[in-house]
Amino acid sequence: MKLTIERGALLRSLAHVQSVVERRNTIPILSNILIEGDKGGLSMTATDMDLTIVERAEAAIGKSGATTVPAHTLYDIVRKLPEGAQVEFDGAADAGQLGLKAGRARFSLATLPREDFPSASVGDLPHRFQIAAADMRELIDSTRFAISTEETRYYLNGIYLHAHTADRKKTLRAVATDGHRLARVELGLPQGAAEMPGIIVPRKAVAELRKLIEEVDGAIEVSLSDTRISFAFANVLMTSKLIDGTFPDYQRVIPTGNDKMLKVDRKSFMTAVDLVATISSEKSRAVKLALKPGHLTLTASSPENGTATEELEVDYDGQAIDIGFNSRYLLDIVQQIGGDNAEIALADAASPTLLRDPANGNALYVLMPMRV
Repeated sequence: MKLTIERGALLRSLAHVQSVVERRNTIPILSNILIEGDKGGLSMTATDMDLTIVERAEAAIGKSGATTVPAHTLYDIVRKLPEGAQVEFDGAADAGQLGLKAGRARFSLATLPREDFPSASVGDLPHRFQIAAADMRELIDSTRFAISTEETRYYLNGIYLHAHTADRKKTLRAVATDGHRLARVELGLPQGAAEMPGIIVPRKAVAELRKLIEEVDGAIEVSLSDTRISFAFANVLMTSKLIDGTFPDYQRVIPTGNDKMLKVDRKSFMTAVDLVATISSEKSRAVKLALKPGHLTLTASSPENGTATEELEVDYDGQAIDIGFNSRYLLDIVQQIGGDNAEIALADAASPTLLRDPANGNALYVLMPMRV
């Protein structure tokens, strides 16, 4: 194999694929990425057996070929090369070494045979639809903070994607919950998605996809089956296994009878919660909201640090209520609200609370209260 590629293009693609590779691997080949040079350019593939990313980049190909090299070592080398450098790869498939040249720098990297690298074949993915990259970013950003990190409840370790119909309105819904809070966001159902099964996209796949589409403007081609999903866009193909589990009936925890309506200025509310939470204990992060008509008092206290209080004028005309929340969970949700105001619907001190963005009817959040 012999090829030349500009350092910036190589670094950009390497940054995408190498992050899939785990730092500690018991299987040596999984520490490597597959590099293939052919007339279509340079192709790089990385996998952890559950998640695979393939990315193509333009390169001048002198001789076609393929090999595998240590992912993080190659990335660190290219990252330290000067901007604008031309990087040249040169090596025979059976030599066990890949030469890398850039200016006067020379490296010889140990390789493993491409035949040892896991196959990227994904099988049949019968359900296909397109979604705008901006819409996918919104789905991810508005829900992923609520993904559970508790490994024993593995079926909550991802975003639940499914087609939903209510009042003749068909939508694609993304839902995430960790048992303490729930995020549900929807958009118009893409053509071809109506028959898709409900699937759970794993946390790592969600994180890698979000990084990959940061600067993508066009459409993303989504293909899926009961067990796998792939996302194709620009020069990238990402494929992931899905979580094999049943997502709970999230509709049951979304309250419908919360009649105490609180409207607050989002920025003022966030600032006040963040300020008083400074004094709360690291373990509970508890903050109490004491509501009465037109007035909100936020309080936090801890035996070690003392007490903090802040007051806000709010739009509220219901009966007085005191309710406690985990301040970090509360801030995580309010940060997702894009408009100037946040709408909070309460029932009582022990029941789930509903939070909405009045400017965006597509998003809905549920937060469980806590004793304070």
